Amino acid sequence: MRTLTKEERARITDGKHNIQAASQALSGLDRSIVPNFENIEECLADANLNLHTALQNPQKRRSEKQ
Repeated sequence: MRTLTKEERARITDGKHNIQAASQALSGLDRSIVPNFENIEECLADANLNLHTALQNPQKRRSEKQ
């Protein structure tokens, strides 16, 4: 895998912050009023983890897959 450019890292970081903000906004809501609340939480957590992984250096990602 190639190394991310500075611009790509910034865009991924912005996306990660947006996902974290969405998760934070949901934390104050009554779960019963939001359909599929648990699925939404899980999706946001998965997206956050995937973006975090994308920001790691390529050597580390490669070694974790083996």
